[in-house]
Amino acid sequence: MTSETEQVRIALEAQCAKREYCTADIRRKALERLDYDAAAAEEVVSALQEAGFVDDRRYAAAFAREKSALDGWGPIKIRTALLSRGVKREDVLGALGQIDPERAEARLEKLLEAKWRTLADDPQGRLKLIRFALSRGYEYEPVRPLIERITAC
Repeated sequence: MTSETEQVRIALEAQCAKREYCTADIRRKALERLDYDAAAAEEVVSALQEAGFVDDRRYAAAFAREKSALDGWGPIKIRTALLSRGVKREDVLGALGQIDPERAEARLEKLLEAKWRTLADDPQGRLKLIRFALSRGYEYEPVRPLIERITAC
């Protein structure tokens, strides 16, 4: 590695030590720092992968757990976000399998209850609640009983 690519690698190692990044994010950062020298950027990305600083499987698992537990995202939204970041489909599916379904359902229930409080007087409140759940990345069939229970009160 040239001294410039070595400096970029060290800087990106420090960044990766603080939080998870996917390969596409690191590639983009390396390209920007190396004035869009693709070969040098790939060299940096490969070195970081070999050293264990960048791992898309680990990134996908952390991303899925975080988005599900903290933001209340459903599997569809998480899958779409990870695929758009260039994470391989098998890594995405593995990450989705690590989400605790009971915890995810409890988080969704809290979100729907809070949203319902703002929509209870709206004549189209139930429809808006369904759209809200769908926009969060959940499928209709699993969410339907939960919405029926919340709106029945």
